[in-house]
Parts: sequence; structure tokens; C-alpha cells
Amino acid sequence: MTTTAEVEKPRADHGTGRAPRPRPGRIRRIGLPYLLLLPALVLELLVHLVPMVIGVVMSFKELTQFYIRDWGTAPWSGLDNYRVSVDFDAPVGEALLHSFLVTVGFTLLSVGLCWLIGTAAAIFMQDAFRGRGLLRAFFLVPYALPVYAAVITWVFMFQHDNGLVNHVLHDQLHLTDQPSFWLIGDNSFYALLTVSVWKGWPFAFLIVMAGLQNIPRELYEAAALDGAGRWQQIRRITLPSLGPVNQVLVLVLFLWTFNDFNTPFVLFGRAAPEAADLVSVHIYQASFVTWNFGTGSAMSVLLLLFLLAVTGVYLAVTSRGRRATRER
Repeated sequence: MTTTAEVEKPRADHGTGRAPRPRPGRIRRIGLPYLLLLPALVLELLVHLVPMVIGVVMSFKELTQFYIRDWGTAPWSGLDNYRVSVDFDAPVGEALLHSFLVTVGFTLLSVGLCWLIGTAAAIFMQDAFRGRGLLRAFFLVPYALPVYAAVITWVFMFQHDNGLVNHVLHDQLHLTDQPSFWLIGDNSFYALLTVSVWKGWPFAFLIVMAGLQNIPRELYEAAALDGAGRWQQIRRITLPSLGPVNQVLVLVLFLWTFNDFNTPFVLFGRAAPEAADLVSVHIYQASFVTWNFGTGSAMSVLLLLFLLAVTGVYLAVTSRGRRATRER
């Protein structure tokens, strides 16, 4: 039997107005997710944040090959490395500005073509037909291949004497007067752009194809009943519905392409041609070829600040556009 004292005791606790103390089991349940995230946070700290802080510190030092063994003893240079990097009248700053402009043009073209090809392929694959699954898998092959293996294959294809590209363009189609040099000179920019688009558009295709699954088929059926053609359906239904997906997709493609180092490095080696001198390779050359790690670190910090500014402006503009669309 339950005694009166046992019944009255909980009532007295309620009268105090205090919240009941959480049980130890509840504390463990609440803290378990944070405990599971701890290894990932520690690895993120070690792999990204700590090297980033060290790189910022190095950018304020006169760190050359003479201080490689103990970089902490390198003398402080203040903002000298940054002044040298942004002095566009001097050779170092002029070369960095040229590399930056090449990277901007390359990124805009690559991201635009990747999005256009990926979106067109995803819309084409939206309707069911025989062999669609096999064709989807075939489209994703460039994205699934290891970067080094894929780019090395393109290196052989761009060879001057026995490459497949010159064999098709010159020997078979007769579009050029003579075999072209694709890995040196001005053509290196188009070679780099071709490889970047080839391995980047399947990612856009995959993301857009996933976004198309969320568009109700009833919208297309209603539009077809109203007399809307294929292009009108794409313009009025598909593209507006893909707005949030495209906003994230374009940002990710921009950051990946602007920071891409593997593709130009494998395609051209340590010394990229002037027409394809991307910022990532340029910073590598400034750091590991000329052994001026202080200047290279300053260039890396400037690149980080630029990407943060572009990302912030892009997110602010897209957020304002979404709010304006909702208010309508």
C-alpha cells in the first residue's frame, strides 16, 4: 500500500516551483551526440583550422629556404609579403594579377558550361525511356574516375604527334592546317577548360537530376493541357523550381573550380603555361619552386579572403532574391 507520506512528498516538491533535476540517464542521452561529433571536430581542427592559422602566421614572416628547418625563427616582415603580392607594377604582383584574371575567366566559363551541359542532360533524362539507367551510369563515369587517372589520359590525348585530339581534328576532320600544341601556348587554356568541363559537368547533372525528382509531374501535365510547349515548361516550371538547387550548385562549382589544383598540375606539370596559369598553381610555384613561403602564404590568405567575400556577396544576393520571391 502507498502511505500518505509517500503521496505528499511529490506534492511538496511541486510547491517549491523548482524544475525537476534531470536524471543522469537523460544527461548521457543529451551529451551522446556531442561526444560522437568530437572525433570529427578534432580532425577538422587538425586538418583544416590549424594549418590555416599556421599559414596566416607564415604570411607575416620572411620565410625563405634559409629557414625551412626551423620556420619559427624566420624574422617578421609585417605586411611586406602582402605589399609585394598586390604591387601590380612589380613583377610579382603583375604575375599574380595575370594569374587571377586567367582564373576568373576560366572559372566563369567552366562553371557556366558545366551547369548548362549538366542541366540539359538532366532534363533530357527526366522522361523514362529504354536504356535510361545505363545512359545515366555512362554520364557519371567522368565524375567517378580518379582525377589523376582521368587527367593523365587527357595528357596522352593532347599529345602533339600521336594524340587522339590532333588525330581527329587534323587527320580525319581536317579542321586544322597542322597538328596543334595543346599543352603549351595559348591552346593550353582551351585544353584545361575542356578537361575541367569534362570532369565537372556530371556533378551538375547528378545534382540537377536529384532536384528534378522534387517537381510534381502534375505541374507539367497541367501546363501541357493549357497548351504550353516543351520550352515553355522548362522556362516556367523547371528552371524556377530548380532555383534553390542551382544556387547551391553554382556556388560549389565556383569554389571547386577556382581552387582546382590537381587538374592543371597533372595536365601541365610544375610550370603551367602563361595562358593556363591558375592561381592555385601560381601560389604553388611561388612557394615550392622559388622557396618563398612567406609570399606564397600571403597569396593564399588573399585568395581565401577573396573567396570569402564572393561567397558572402553571393549568399546575400541569393537570400534577398528568395525573400523577394516569397513576398510576391
